[in-house]
Amino acid sequence: MKDLAPSIYRQRCVIEGMQQRAISDVEIKDYLSKLSDCLAMKTLIEPVTHRSDTFGWAGWIHWETSGAHFYAWEQPVLFFSVDIYTCKQFDEQKAVDFTKQYFEPTEIEHKGF
Repeated sequence: MKDLAPSIYRQRCVIEGMQQRAISDVEIKDYLSKLSDCLAMKTLIEPVTHRSDTFGWAGWIHWETSGAHFYAWEQPVLFFSVDIYTCKQFDEQKAVDFTKQYFEPTEIEHKGF
């Protein structure tokens, strides 16, 4: 993929995990707030969530340097996916370790780019 804006720094990390229990909107908001602190991101708005009756919860937080999305499936399996996108450099492993500690997933995978 050609870098169309080489003067703008961009970093992305997707973290996914399998759960033994459903994740609530309260947990998503708390996680996103604490992830902001963990990665030293400046929060512009408090996290917001919305529920799909078909799949489960989704949440988002807006940072000065972009933000993070969180998706928590209840069907067809208990699964979560975090998408961190920022124009500020962050420690990917720190985000993965924090997520692992916070949710204690049975499995966790990640990919940064």
